[in-house]
Amino acid sequence: MKAVVQDRYGSPDVLEFRDVEPPAASGNEILVRVHAASVNAYDWHVMRGDPYLARLTGVGVTAPRRKIRGRDFAGRVEAVGRDVRRFRPGDEVYGDLGTADGAFAEYVCVSEDLVEPKPANLTFEQAAAVPLAGHTALKGLRDLQPGQHVLVNGASGGVGTFAVQIAKSLGATVTGVCRTRNAELVASLGADHVIDYTVDDFTRNGTRYDLVLDLVGNHSLTGLRRALTPGGTIVLSGGGVFGGGSLVGPMWLMIRAKLLAPFVRDRLLVLTTTLDREILAELRHLAESGGFTPVIDRTYSLEEVPAAVRYVETEHARAKVVITV
Repeated sequence: MKAVVQDRYGSPDVLEFRDVEPPAASGNEILVRVHAASVNAYDWHVMRGDPYLARLTGVGVTAPRRKIRGRDFAGRVEAVGRDVRRFRPGDEVYGDLGTADGAFAEYVCVSEDLVEPKPANLTFEQAAAVPLAGHTALKGLRDLQPGQHVLVNGASGGVGTFAVQIAKSLGATVTGVCRTRNAELVASLGADHVIDYTVDDFTRNGTRYDLVLDLVGNHSLTGLRRALTPGGTIVLSGGGVFGGGSLVGPMWLMIRAKLLAPFVRDRLLVLTTTLDREILAELRHLAESGGFTPVIDRTYSLEEVPAAVRYVETEHARAKVVITV
């Protein structure tokens, strides 16, 4: 089968489109014919091995342990292992491979516990855009209550476009922060207020929010806390864009938040997105009930994955970038 393979850390030039042995399903695994995948900040972080500290978490110290990039996928079940009970060949599914990676390929093999039926109202391309970004947005808004005010910093990005829509579906008043060219998009997703960060600094304009979902990591904890109501919540989950190799990158803000959290009244939460099939099911129900519609910025072919990853890591991509297979 064709796949995008990485043997060493580096720029998108290290991603090679070539033939590899196809996987085979056994036990509780299903073999999925991939129709679409999507690009996340996670993909270029692993491609670069950046920040360097992340290499010690199992990604690989001198080279990536997993050779095929890509987490999110949507496609049709091709074959099932003998212990699979939930799916059969021909079923349309979507999922997140997590740190196992491998979605930038014609086929993936995955445990049935990490897969859900594809939302019926979404195309394969739209469904592939959902798992990691939608999962992150939904978990980041878990503490949100109807009527509360939430600010999404990075509202036009992959996670942000889901967060704005999900927050509105939860009954919140939503303020989205983005650059000038994306203001109309963020407003169209339902944001009640849009802040152009090139003109206004939300940490200094005096407005307070019950929850700040920071998807960028471009403000200090002091600044973020200044934008909170007393006892409010900050949720950190920043991907950013590539600015050269770093030791800790956006992890430094998260480390500081964990160290400070026990000593302040505000809630400082660092978001982790461990795989959770229940959240995939919840996202499917949200999509089918009109809670959100995935926004796709650009699509690329499987052979064009290096260009797609380069676009996401350097160009402040709007919404999601999708790979068609």
